[in-house]
Amino acid sequence: MSLLDPYLSPLTADQVAHLLRRATFGPTASQVKSLTGQTAARLVTMLLADQSQPAPPLDLTTGKPFHDQPFDTVNAGKLTGYVKNWWANLMLNQPLSLLEKTTLFWSNHFVTRDSTVNDYRFMYRYSALLRQHALGNFKALAVAVTQDPAMLRFLNGNQNVAGTANENYARELQELFVTGRNGGYSEDDVRAAAKVLTGWADTGYRDATKAEISTVFRANRHDTTDKTFSAAYQNTVIKGRSGASAGVDELNELLDMLLRNAETPRYICRKLYRWFVNADIPAKVETDFIQPLAEVFRKSNFELKPVLAALFQSQHFFDEALRGAVIKSPVDLVVGTFRFWGLQASDQNLTAYYQIGNYLYARVKEQQQDLLNPPTVFGWTAYYQTGYYQQWINSTTLGLRGFFGDALTTNALKLNAKPVIDVLAYVKTLSDPSDPAKLVNDLTGQLLALTLTQPQKDFLIDTILLNSIPRYEWTGEWNDYIKSPNDMAKKQAVQIKLTAFLQYVFRMAEYQVT
Repeated sequence: MSLLDPYLSPLTADQVAHLLRRATFGPTASQVKSLTGQTAARLVTMLLADQSQPAPPLDLTTGKPFHDQPFDTVNAGKLTGYVKNWWANLMLNQPLSLLEKTTLFWSNHFVTRDSTVNDYRFMYRYSALLRQHALGNFKALAVAVTQDPAMLRFLNGNQNVAGTANENYARELQELFVTGRNGGYSEDDVRAAAKVLTGWADTGYRDATKAEISTVFRANRHDTTDKTFSAAYQNTVIKGRSGASAGVDELNELLDMLLRNAETPRYICRKLYRWFVNADIPAKVETDFIQPLAEVFRKSNFELKPVLAALFQSQHFFDEALRGAVIKSPVDLVVGTFRFWGLQASDQNLTAYYQIGNYLYARVKEQQQDLLNPPTVFGWTAYYQTGYYQQWINSTTLGLRGFFGDALTTNALKLNAKPVIDVLAYVKTLSDPSDPAKLVNDLTGQLLALTLTQPQKDFLIDTILLNSIPRYEWTGEWNDYIKSPNDMAKKQAVQIKLTAFLQYVFRMAEYQVT
């Protein structure tokens, strides 16, 4: 039996939650409840459904888009922030869809950095391009990224001209973006690919007078000689061309050649696996999951939806040993926590909208996942091929992750004058809040990816929630509150205990994994 064989049984609540934690930025409690009993095939079809492209970010001052205006030197920093806050809110408001999680994946794969590019309009366009192609065809995505103005800036493609070829992008295209380090390419292949890519340039960079930004192919700066590649690419020769279509024609041939390398589909499938399933790839997973998934990728002409559908419907994906096997990224932690408590960012009030987006982005950035600005061309450290997934938790971020949970539970944080968490309203939705054992079982079952042992649950009940009072006293306190919900003393008697309980849970190791 292949690990890629489909999982056919109706999904339990725990399995639905697992799927949505990995495929999106986290489920709401109502989503898990309504989707329990569906099949993986049905849910994956929903997750892969086409989505409309979101409206662009707006300038808080004018209430209008700014990505299609001349570069604003004075307000560039503020407008860059709006782009990032807008994306954070797209993640928060996401429907039942793989789109935003996969867009983030590609931003960590085809890396550009806003601190290097330094034009917010370029970065918005790059983000929109990733979203447009995120669930489409991999070759089309690679071709589009190669011509993208932000990428031309970031990896010096705009300096790549005949006679003095710049090899930066040609190298990363093979090493990081398509073939991977195991593809067997040589330095001569890097030089040949660089010649293929000569002649491209961005236009409109930081132009304060004209709004248009684009890409242009300069035929007079293109290397028109034949480009010969090594045995890693079947000794392919890409015939040199001249004229206006030379750049596109040779680029398409280059990508076709890279895709024929046997390592390419395996390399991309490994990266998808590490992002969505598990950082570790043992030999059995390589043989019985990655290899057949790569065949799906190759046979589908490098369409992404068949690969993602096979991955998320597989028996291996629903292996219980994989639950809690991934440390939450800052985005998963921050956005996922907000989503669980039902927070949404409404664009009906732009000030309130950006207050939420700004808070989300600030917490994610300080926990070392700066949107549109990974630290290097390799992406965020936790996703390096050699396995650095534990780096999301370090001496800097551990305290910040805890502080984030504290701010939510103590109601020190108020967004748009409201606490993020209404713990009493939430607890009322559980099966039997008057029974502390059932309350803790329900709450941890929904909040945590891992199932706790009974001694762990007993500790949470008796020591954390009840602070050593008898369990029956909680039943009395809860029932008294329900009878007199406006009695502040009775309300606080249960609210203080629940707040302390949540504060502890948010700091548990089990809450840091997904």
